[in-house]
Amino acid sequence: MTVLPDDGLELAGEFPDVSHEQWQRLVAGVLRKSGKDVEGAAAEEALSTALEDGLRTRPLYTARDAAPEPGFPGFAPFVRGSRPAGNATGGWDVRQRHATAEGGSVLADLENGVTSLWLVVGEGGIPVSSLARALDGVYLDLAPVALDAGADFEPAAEELLRLYKERGVAKEAARGSLGADPLGHEARTGRPYAFASVLGLARRCAEEYPGLRALTVDALPYHEAGGSAAQELGASLATGVAYLRELTEGGLSVEQACAQLEFRYAATADQFLTIAKLRAARRLWARVAEACGAPDAGAQVQHAVTSPVMMSRRDPWVNMLRTTIATLAAGAGGADAVTVLPFDDALGLPDAFARRIARNTSTILIEESHLSRVIDPAGGSWYVERLTDELAHAGWEFFRRIERLGGQAAALRSGELGRILADTWAERSKKLAKRREPITGVSEFPYLAEKPVVRERAPEPRSGGLPRVRRDEAFEELRARSDAHLAATGSRPRVFLAALGPAAAHTARLTFASNLFQAGGIEPVTEGTFEESGAAEACLCSSDALYEEQAESVAAQLKAAGAAHVFLAGRPAEHAGVDSYVFAGCDAVAVLSAALDRMGVS
Repeated sequence: MTVLPDDGLELAGEFPDVSHEQWQRLVAGVLRKSGKDVEGAAAEEALSTALEDGLRTRPLYTARDAAPEPGFPGFAPFVRGSRPAGNATGGWDVRQRHATAEGGSVLADLENGVTSLWLVVGEGGIPVSSLARALDGVYLDLAPVALDAGADFEPAAEELLRLYKERGVAKEAARGSLGADPLGHEARTGRPYAFASVLGLARRCAEEYPGLRALTVDALPYHEAGGSAAQELGASLATGVAYLRELTEGGLSVEQACAQLEFRYAATADQFLTIAKLRAARRLWARVAEACGAPDAGAQVQHAVTSPVMMSRRDPWVNMLRTTIATLAAGAGGADAVTVLPFDDALGLPDAFARRIARNTSTILIEESHLSRVIDPAGGSWYVERLTDELAHAGWEFFRRIERLGGQAAALRSGELGRILADTWAERSKKLAKRREPITGVSEFPYLAEKPVVRERAPEPRSGGLPRVRRDEAFEELRARSDAHLAATGSRPRVFLAALGPAAAHTARLTFASNLFQAGGIEPVTEGTFEESGAAEACLCSSDALYEEQAESVAAQLKAAGAAHVFLAGRPAEHAGVDSYVFAGCDAVAVLSAALDRMGVS
């Protein structure tokens, strides 16, 4: 924290001090006008937002929201960064993912801004025998390579080491990760593999290849199974500790063992939570290293990947915005390497345009926005420091919970970890279904006339272990039903929106209902009469006052005209002839699924 000299300048000197309690009283006054009669701390609590893991974000943070001293960049506890200069010298490592050796995309990426490669090898990726072809033309002494080979870790690592030797790359010039992750592979597939071969290659890296790390602690399987930020942290910590035990029992020192690990985390469009998560991860790993007697070895190497869970298949162009925010958060959070998933990643193999946009996302943030020039730009923010501290405690508690289950391997094999993550996802799914967590282009502002984006089928990812979830999955299922109906009949299922009264009375709820029904693939019709609409169901849209006057009579008219079901856009009330109500916070997935069922859309 920088301390400014006392130069006599007092910007607020002419204004009286304002206490926190005064601010709370003003907040209470505003809330009272909206019908909430609360005072003091309760007024502040009313404006707080609940997060997962029992955390809350408050509307105001001040100097009294104390957090532990974060230290300096490059020094324990490494909250502010694992290196003294952070990413200021050249930006973060722009690392792009490739699961196929076809099309020259590897070289195209490297020639246009990518600085390292993340290669999926073996099952669900590039065959080990094709690794040389995938790296044809790549200067291996300049471009670090991170392998992700699952159970094929040993042959893939041996092939990469062979290529280093064949192409004359000095051992000290080799950079990257061999990517062994036995527990991560087991989480993905349900199939374990022995640590013995990992230990042998870790020794070789420690003794011969100072720039290579043998192991990756991949937290993405837990994030993609629906885990929260703290659960992702706790699972990664438990995995890292399990690997430290194996490596040190195999003869490596704690310092050597720590140097063999790289950690991979998801970066989401919740920018502050991502920044705090990466900062908390470094603090937690520093605590582990300190407990192991090697505090100076606790500088965590981080690889951040834009979240696959947040990527939508409908209106995929919006994914560019999501990944931009996530990349900004990863860079501001101090990640050493960042992978931006192309906007069409959820649809299949990305095309050249999508890969270009992905790599240029980092380039713009580094070169044009100068984001990397500031080390830990969020540091000193009372909000970020407090959130970092709270998330670190929540992550540590989840780590201890896993350790009480017998460690990461035991928690996976017993199924307990999977059940915990499933429970977390079930709770989040309720928020998604009620649109409390909106998905732009999917649950909010969908576009039924959107032309589908079609991509070549990607290799099937590794599976058999923890599930892979997506935020859009419930709405995607509804839209798929609508698409099938369109293909079979030539039209989508429809709902007639009956607007009552003048535009000032009905526009807000008409817009709300239109968005709601389109999220389920149901086309809203607002022109003409119900008989002309081709709809099977109808929805009344107006003000509460007009509902009192007209809802029952109009509902009766619609049913007489053939409406099988009449909705009302507004809070539930007693209106004869109205079958159900749609309103902000209703379970949109349940409402839309039931409507499609009634319309015979399978």
